[in-house]
Amino acid sequence: MADFDYEKLITDIPDYPTAGVVFKDITTLMKDPEGFARSIDDLADHFMGRGVTKVVGAEARGFMVAAPVAYRLGAGFVPARKPGKLPRETYSESYALEYGTDALQIHTDALEPTDKVLLVDDLVATGGTAVAQIKMVEHFGAQIAGLAFLMELDFLHPQKLISQHTDAEIYSLVHVQ
Repeated sequence: MADFDYEKLITDIPDYPTAGVVFKDITTLMKDPEGFARSIDDLADHFMGRGVTKVVGAEARGFMVAAPVAYRLGAGFVPARKPGKLPRETYSESYALEYGTDALQIHTDALEPTDKVLLVDDLVATGGTAVAQIKMVEHFGAQIAGLAFLMELDFLHPQKLISQHTDAEIYSLVHVQ
């Protein structure tokens, strides 16, 4: 785990987007030059030298983390977008959120069987979004190199669900009990 206090830069917003949910606002981390740089560097450094060729990031906050991690790793960035946002032929996976359902899509030419893919997102809650991305990567025959998150909501046990779909390493900078 990194030796930087990321939690002090993440703001809790109670009852957003629905009652009972505590939204973890990372914009306060992102606006802090040191916090933003350290978080990207720590995530990228953890997976450096593992042959990552592509980084997949989920819309929308995941883009803010995944794209710079891809840059640091010298890998390509693949956006996993909400339905109807990509202009060419797509592959789609549905998933459950902690407070609803949704789907993600990537272009059908985004991944190759030779790719080693790092999945990066700002937050893992139930693990549903991560599992959808795992299924996308596997659909194309690519290999999961790992999963990296700024935050993991341990009390929702996302690793239990994710480990049913991959044995790849899960690395999170902040663990919320």
